[in-house]
Amino acid sequence: MIELTVAQIAASTGGRVIWPEPAGAPTGMQPEASAVTTVVIDSRDAAPGALFVALPGEHVDGHAYVAGALERGAATALVARPVAGVAAPLVLVPDVQRALGDLARVVLATLRAERDVLVVAITGSAGKTSTKDLLSRLLAPLGPLVAPVGSFNNEIGLPLTVLRADRGTVALVLEMGADAPGNLTYLTGIAPPDIAVVLMVGSAHLAGFGDRDGIAAAKSELVQGLRSHGVAVLNADDPRVAAMAPLTAGERVLTFGAETPGADVRAADVSLETGGHARFTLTTAQGSADVTLALVGTHHVTNALAAATVALELGRPLAEVAEVLADAGPLSPHRMQVSTVAGDVSLIDDAYNANPDSMRAGIDALVAMAGADRRSVAVLGEMLELGATGPGEHEAIGAYAHQRGVDRLVVIGDGALPIADGARAAGATAAVVSTFETVDEAIETLGAHLRHGDVVLVKSSKGSGLARLADRLTELAEVQT
Repeated sequence: MIELTVAQIAASTGGRVIWPEPAGAPTGMQPEASAVTTVVIDSRDAAPGALFVALPGEHVDGHAYVAGALERGAATALVARPVAGVAAPLVLVPDVQRALGDLARVVLATLRAERDVLVVAITGSAGKTSTKDLLSRLLAPLGPLVAPVGSFNNEIGLPLTVLRADRGTVALVLEMGADAPGNLTYLTGIAPPDIAVVLMVGSAHLAGFGDRDGIAAAKSELVQGLRSHGVAVLNADDPRVAAMAPLTAGERVLTFGAETPGADVRAADVSLETGGHARFTLTTAQGSADVTLALVGTHHVTNALAAATVALELGRPLAEVAEVLADAGPLSPHRMQVSTVAGDVSLIDDAYNANPDSMRAGIDALVAMAGADRRSVAVLGEMLELGATGPGEHEAIGAYAHQRGVDRLVVIGDGALPIADGARAAGATAAVVSTFETVDEAIETLGAHLRHGDVVLVKSSKGSGLARLADRLTELAEVQT
């Protein structure tokens, strides 16, 4: 982060500085304020030079932790009301979350005025984090870049990511997520992109949008927020994404796809190799190169094509792009992470996010990795934020798992029970389908359901808690013989 004074933070956020009254000092005397060099939202992360952002929470209010943050050395705090008994200046603003976004907007504009910092923004119903991770590796030779930790892609995470940039930063690779109309308009207002990538329009967050057309309209806000010289990078295989081309505020549109012959960057002859790795020929105007992805699952072909399109646009050689794609495994936790537990059980941990599209892709990867010689075990939890379509979507996933030949289906949580119902309705027997009410119950007994040589997929939305189960499985020492 660039160094800022408390007064500069107040000016950037439309706030005012509240100075403490030193004991025995004349009224109006202002103490010295330390320079701000980092921004934190957890008081436990506060250290000298930090700005603590006192966000209101569903269960806790950040204002209750201002004093603790200052005791740990924080220089100041963004607050929406005065906090008594503190010995450091505070920046009082009408809306703390909005002020955080305003500060990020000003800092990025300051950096761009000094040296134009490249901003690549990625959105889509699935694949944002994997694409961000791939692109971060592909663009590393350009110089220091900033990318989100995990999925910092909302009104809080994106500003925090932007504020990590400093005067040495040459590029920001940002995820921009949306669960309601207007979200991406707000985020692009903070960080107007030079390159906007739209991966797909799926069924994630249906509760906030109503239907896929509503999702598409919201995702199109990204290309509408491009800078005037910007480039839209669109998935030609998704008709709703391809239809965003006339909406772009930028100068040009580039397309990628595996099924669309006219796409600028294409994947030809896609196949799924033993172990679940996708193989294809990366075909571009510069030529072609064979690629076998290190990531597991054919759904990563879309992510790889999107990242390759951006990298090639920015001058990375085709051969180097292909080499990075073939070498790049997952960087972010709980996203198709493959590990070996209990000697010979393969664990596919994809427990961070789930929607009907990514759930099917995960099942496909599980079946491909297991092949004909190993038993496939799908441990599935609830897909959140699907609204009224939720029960039907879960039932369809259960039927899909049975149709794809999953050998053992383990369903966890009341909200996920329709998965079991769907599998049974499709013909799965009681010996194949098991259900658990809670993650804790599953943790205690799941090991007894596994055998040597199994391939296990753990997948759910983050809020369903299966990441904790996946973490415990990595510690598994013994399974059935």
